[in-house]
Amino acid sequence: MCGIVGYIGKRDVAPLLLEGLQRLEYRGYDSAGIVVTSPKASGLKMVKAKGRVRDLEARVPARFKGTTGIAHTRWATHGAPSDVNAHPHLDAEGKVAVVHNGIIDNASDLRRKLEADGVEFLSETDTEVLVHLIARSQAEKLEDKVRETLRVIEGTYGIAVMHADFPDRIVVARNGSPVVLGIGEKEMFVASDIAALVAHTRQIVTLDDGEMATLKADDFRTYTTEGTRTTAEPTTVEWEAASYDMGGHDTYMHKEIHEQAEAVDRVLRGRIDDRFSTVHLGGLNLDAREARRIRRVKILGCGTSYHAGMIGAQMIEELARIPADAEPASEFRYRNAVVDPDTLYIAVSQSGETYDVLAAVQELKRKGARVLGIVNVVGSAIAREADGGIYVHAGPEVCVVSTKCFTNTTVAFALLALHLGRTRDLSVRDGKRIIEGLRKLPAQIAEIMEQEGEIEKLAQSYAEARSMLFIGRVRGYPVAREASLKLKEVSYIHAEAYPASELKHGPLALIEPALPTVAIVPDDDLLEKNRAAMEEIKARSGKILAVAHQPQEKADQTLVVPKNEDELDPILLGIPLQLLAYHTALTLGRDIDKPRNLAKSVTVE
Repeated sequence: MCGIVGYIGKRDVAPLLLEGLQRLEYRGYDSAGIVVTSPKASGLKMVKAKGRVRDLEARVPARFKGTTGIAHTRWATHGAPSDVNAHPHLDAEGKVAVVHNGIIDNASDLRRKLEADGVEFLSETDTEVLVHLIARSQAEKLEDKVRETLRVIEGTYGIAVMHADFPDRIVVARNGSPVVLGIGEKEMFVASDIAALVAHTRQIVTLDDGEMATLKADDFRTYTTEGTRTTAEPTTVEWEAASYDMGGHDTYMHKEIHEQAEAVDRVLRGRIDDRFSTVHLGGLNLDAREARRIRRVKILGCGTSYHAGMIGAQMIEELARIPADAEPASEFRYRNAVVDPDTLYIAVSQSGETYDVLAAVQELKRKGARVLGIVNVVGSAIAREADGGIYVHAGPEVCVVSTKCFTNTTVAFALLALHLGRTRDLSVRDGKRIIEGLRKLPAQIAEIMEQEGEIEKLAQSYAEARSMLFIGRVRGYPVAREASLKLKEVSYIHAEAYPASELKHGPLALIEPALPTVAIVPDDDLLEKNRAAMEEIKARSGKILAVAHQPQEKADQTLVVPKNEDELDPILLGIPLQLLAYHTALTLGRDIDKPRNLAKSVTVE
């Protein structure tokens, strides 16, 4: 959940690394560090700082020259944020430098053994174990020193290693945490995310688990941790550096909320088949006969992706009439679930690297299951591991809080549900109806954005709340779940989501004037049931904000959302609540793009 960037070439390395860290700061931002060298240097030079990348930049001296370097921005797992716990870490002689993403599970045992041999540790991190093991290796080559160390490591890692005795190279390795190589002209880059690379090259190589690489200025080679050479062909990434800029907005979250109409148009583009009232999803690698044999769908995700999966499961049941449900991948991994050959498993992840989801995919593949991926990042680990899938084409999402990727993921599920439905028993008429609804989405999202001024005023009144309750029924419940998560993540106001039908089974005890309720009230066959739930709240002097397709008499305020087809309404109902969370956080002065204690891509367990 941290950011790594490295460079070897002829350019002055420090400015390049600092720029890369700025682009990666959404992956971790409690401390940062940089180490540089060059073929003519006498050793390694390092600077570290607790805090943001700007704090590190302020400490880097004017004369901090080098042509090779690695840098890191941290999200703490072992040891509190501090200068000492920041990466890179050096050995006692200052010859070996390591940056690391992931968690070394057996770090405590290794640390005790090293301390018994007289090694003195300076930090509380698990990463420092790697440094001392590499430094103590008797192998002649740096690659062999790293390989020898990795043999005794248990856990996940994405690492980059420099050694003062080998100033012409950087050695990197991956197991469960992303490592991407950037191929330039007589210069090479490495990063944990292509965001740090696209300003300099669009030719990338993504390492697989169990794979290592040696980078030199004019060459690179890849091989397994056992030493066997591997073949790595660079691919061209579709995103450009400008995609990672704020584009005139004050925050990435605001920009990404406003990009949703365009993003949804992108995920639909080229996929609709009017002739047969269905969609083309060639990447599924699932023919019609195989689709008809599916007896159940299980969707796995974490956080926002899990909520998108809940919406997706409902769409699949409604349109394809296949039993479907969603479950947190982190729970599925550990409950020894029965893996059914007639079940289609769907893994959902914005980054395509979420560790709990990736581990679930690997376990499912081991047991012979068919797994599809719904991810945003092309070439990511889940995309490579899965049998097929759908790219959601949301574009780069930099804010830690997901908005446009959530929306595009729900649209991708609508496409999948339509495809499965038309393969099975969904009529041509209903297929046309859903396609017409999908085509309306971009314009309807743009219509919602026009309400931002009204939502901003509402947010100023709700910012005083210490807690909020979100309710919905059936289609509205996953929307309530996601909206409550958004408010928690970005504003730090406690929020809880409940099915509206469950109010009388306990949560009504919480209702009072100081606890606002947000009610998701779609204009569907449960409209009167939702109105009855609002009656219960009003009878107990509760304040209600409704998100609905028409003004609600029992609500204190209503955010009116354009009506689409019933099955597609959840895609739109949550969007005004993204804006509510954003403006509430803005009113409270929160660090919107980098909420406390969180990071964008969760690549640790």
